[in-house]
Amino acid sequence: MDKQRTIERLRRHVAGAIGILLSAFAAPGALAADARAVLVGTFDHPLYVASAPGQPQLLFVVEQPGRIQVLQDEVRLDHAFLDISDLISCCGERGLLSIAFPPDYDASGRLYVAFTNGAGDVELDEFLRQAGDATRADPASRRIVLVIPHPGAANHNGGQLQFGPGDGLLYMSVGDGGSLLPRGEPARDLEDLRGKILRIRPLPSGGKAYGIPISNPYVGKPGRDEIYAYGLRNPWRFSFDDRRVAIADVGQGSWEEINFLITNRIKGVNFGWPQYEGNAVFDNTRPGPDPPTFPILTYDHNGGRCAVIGGYVVHDSNLPRLLGRYLYGDLCTGEIRSFRASAGTQKVVGDRPTGVTLPLLSGFGLGPQGQIYMTQTTGTETTGNVSRLAAP
Repeated sequence: MDKQRTIERLRRHVAGAIGILLSAFAAPGALAADARAVLVGTFDHPLYVASAPGQPQLLFVVEQPGRIQVLQDEVRLDHAFLDISDLISCCGERGLLSIAFPPDYDASGRLYVAFTNGAGDVELDEFLRQAGDATRADPASRRIVLVIPHPGAANHNGGQLQFGPGDGLLYMSVGDGGSLLPRGEPARDLEDLRGKILRIRPLPSGGKAYGIPISNPYVGKPGRDEIYAYGLRNPWRFSFDDRRVAIADVGQGSWEEINFLITNRIKGVNFGWPQYEGNAVFDNTRPGPDPPTFPILTYDHNGGRCAVIGGYVVHDSNLPRLLGRYLYGDLCTGEIRSFRASAGTQKVVGDRPTGVTLPLLSGFGLGPQGQIYMTQTTGTETTGNVSRLAAP
């Protein structure tokens, strides 16, 4: 995410009307709404929602100050799944950012979290599920996997974690380092892990904390072996849909962008920042090592829009009007929209509003049966909501 001053102004603006908005979720009288939002619960700055393989009744909510709450059948339990608030720096754009469960989680009990540590660096840690209790992780099992130095600024941390479909590998987004000059420099530097999508095998290997897939694009070549794609400003959220990946990259000051490609085709791709912001030239004096790949969709900041929040392709049969469509929203307006990405031409088909608006939208998440969840902060400093999309 980005633009903290914009967020604060918006908080003050919506504070008086937030109760009305949250009770309605969609504009009264909206024509042909695709969905509505059902409030699941109130949390402390929720940023992400996830489910775990083999745990069909459980849902996990990532709270920015450092806790992961656990819900059973959408009812919050009286204890946290994991509390690492003593390990992190928060808040603004820092904090506990994401959680991911590997495909073998039901047997292995391994899970991974991304956060900004006490020094402000972006950290990836492994924890284990507590023996005999699927609703708790063991904080004593912590193993540090990767630490990415993030000096000079508190913003642009990225932090999304996802296991790739079919490969069991862990993908991680990392922002470009924030308010640094020259702007966006780390994103094009193949010796720097910032401004990238990384891909690793998160188990110890060869005396190191993680392994490198030999098919990563810079193995045996100049550049860090962990890098899978580069040229990103702040890829706050990305997601997989079968063999495709959608990356929502927060823009600088004019354009927001969504990249949507076959997963193996982003290998070694330069997404253009800082040479380009969206499709527009930003700093043509510093092109990346490779020609840029342009986004499938961009939008400007008209109407108060400020930062794209990426979601998921819908496969929940309870949302028939949205099946096969990719969801995304904007932090400032809260409008949630959808489009279909054509497989052959990589073009956007039928971009349209869903009829749902959630002010201060902060993230999306998937439930164990493919349900779509949304997280948002509200006009206060300590609360936020998790909602689920339902048929209108």
